[in-house]
Amino acid sequence: MKNMKLKLARVEKDLSQEELAKIVGVSRQTIGLIESGKYNPSLSLCVNICKALSRTLNDLFWEEEVK
Repeated sequence: MKNMKLKLARVEKDLSQEELAKIVGVSRQTIGLIESGKYNPSLSLCVNICKALSRTLNDLFWEEEVK
């Protein structure tokens, strides 16, 4: 499932995938794969992304249950 919350938070911070990747120490491709839902990041990477974007884990990675 695509992570639109991550992409929106990144765009709101005016960061490119490349810039966010450099901040958190991964490749631009990794950020793209996370945003497209094709890669499940480690907890430590999730935390680093949240810190870089000033968001919580719930803000970016918690999926609302659809009933």
